[in-house]
Amino acid sequence: MIKKKVNTLVIGSGASGLCASLRLRTLGVESTLLVTEGLQMGTSINTGSDKQTYYKLGIYGHEPDSIHDLAHSFFGTGSMHGDLALTEAALSVRCFQFLVNLGVPFPCDEFGQYIGYKTDHDPRRRATSCGPYTSKEMCLALIKELKKTGMEIWEKRVLAELIKVNGRCGGAVFYNRNTRELECVFAENTVFAVGGPGGLYEASVYPSCHTGAIGAALKIGAKARNLPESQFGLASTKFRWNVSGTYMQVLPRFVSTSSDGKSDEKEFLFESEKDPGKIHSLIFLKGYQWPFDVKKYPDGSSWIDMKVYEETVIKGRRVFLDFRTNSSYGLDYTLLSREAYGYLAKSGACFGTPFDRLAKMNPGAIALYKDHNIDLRNEMLEIALCAQHNNGGLAGDKFWQSENIPNLFPIGEVNGSHGVCRPGGSALNSGQVGAFRASEYIKNRCQNDTLDMEEAEREAEKLLKDIQKRLQGVRSWKEDRMILQKRMTKYAGHLRNREKLRLAVSEAEKMVEEVFHEGYKSDIPHQCLINFHLVFAHFVYLKSILFQVENAVGSRGSAAVTDENGNFMNENISFREKVLETVMENGVVASSFVPRRPLPEPDGWFENIWKEYREGEIYKNGTL
Repeated sequence: MIKKKVNTLVIGSGASGLCASLRLRTLGVESTLLVTEGLQMGTSINTGSDKQTYYKLGIYGHEPDSIHDLAHSFFGTGSMHGDLALTEAALSVRCFQFLVNLGVPFPCDEFGQYIGYKTDHDPRRRATSCGPYTSKEMCLALIKELKKTGMEIWEKRVLAELIKVNGRCGGAVFYNRNTRELECVFAENTVFAVGGPGGLYEASVYPSCHTGAIGAALKIGAKARNLPESQFGLASTKFRWNVSGTYMQVLPRFVSTSSDGKSDEKEFLFESEKDPGKIHSLIFLKGYQWPFDVKKYPDGSSWIDMKVYEETVIKGRRVFLDFRTNSSYGLDYTLLSREAYGYLAKSGACFGTPFDRLAKMNPGAIALYKDHNIDLRNEMLEIALCAQHNNGGLAGDKFWQSENIPNLFPIGEVNGSHGVCRPGGSALNSGQVGAFRASEYIKNRCQNDTLDMEEAEREAEKLLKDIQKRLQGVRSWKEDRMILQKRMTKYAGHLRNREKLRLAVSEAEKMVEEVFHEGYKSDIPHQCLINFHLVFAHFVYLKSILFQVENAVGSRGSAAVTDENGNFMNENISFREKVLETVMENGVVASSFVPRRPLPEPDGWFENIWKEYREGEIYKNGTL
């Protein structure tokens, strides 16, 4: 087994992992290694929407904003720790301008002001975008700059296990897809930037090449936070992509067909609601109220999500967006809501077909699908209600270090910094902030050699033997993945039921026991290793969701809890003041609610803060 020792290991090359790698090199942490499945893989470089959003402090024109107000917008969504909200707000402009300086083409006016617009859960025009590929543009700019540093990058590696040494993280074991060998990287610090749980759901907008690896951290006992809080929304299925923003604002025709995708075509939205003005206004709102939201059902835009779900899952039909023609029930712009009509009128788009309006407002949205062999001018776009983002994840402090595993720094989507809801695009900001915070903490606090290498070597050998044994088994990774993904979509999607979840948890726990006992036939070793993470993760997620449901938290965010009659149960709003923590200790996965940390109200004095900054005191207040 190949072995290597570095100060800092970065696992994952999405926008947050790349940013952390670049920041570490910029700060002078030379002994840094980036290990990834591939620089062109992962969610950040392969996903987006009509105009993928980056959420930050408002810095345009006369509309007032402040770090304090932005922090309140984060914190006000519920179940988010106050210190994390303030930190994400405080660094938003710095991280945004860092990307601008790298060449990410965020739009500004002739005076250099960076324009903004409103996104979901956003009281001000704080959102910005450089088009459908915003996170891809971020990755490309970061990769270009990172390569200038000469930093060592290992590609074609799949995470097998994290190494835990005397209660701390000491690196990781990887599978090299080129050599088909295991490799061990020992590290003082491990920046864990593996993305969200992309492989957990069957109905998913995550790119198929991204599966996530949070299970590896859960398996060594890393504490998680708010795992049940995911986002679900409408997405295309032939090519996985959010159909948010302009795709909805141009008012496409919603069509369902029989399972063959051709016969028995219906405009199903009009079967239960006959008012074209109301339906078209709700479709428009889905543009920036994209995630399914229990507060927007049945009288709001999430009515659309539920109708799509009923057609596809309950009735077994297929649903499409048709941009070729307007609704046969008529489109009268004057019957639209004031908001919808005003937006289309200001955009000069009160004319033609949905395709014509899309070409006028956002031609890049058409080109995006054209690039993936889907011609919106001549064919319908199949959609479904899909898993899109996990607001929960691993628990990190205000420097993004794990709250219970020292020297492990989960950043990006794998870090559960968000609460119940979040402003659209805040995930991109959070990933960059986490990269900055972790890198600066490592530079200032984690440069000494403290890892017990003898113990780390012993742990690595144990893991090596265990991995090899599990890859000489009898099970099919492909069958197990299909089963767990169907289970998550059915029981842990936007609709959740206590009794059904109890059954799902029992089935998931049995799968964990069988998989780790029986192992996999190693026809494709890296997929088998990924499955070990997914199988364990899906059990932990289901158990956390069941705990939340059994504690009568009720329907909130993007998930509705249903009673025996299928009705949505009301939310117990008091739980917005709590955070759900989940951790495996002594082989048992347990959850508990803890009070959320309040939003700090600092009132500093310049001379004192300057002194604390000069002497490094600002880095001494982490969790560990």
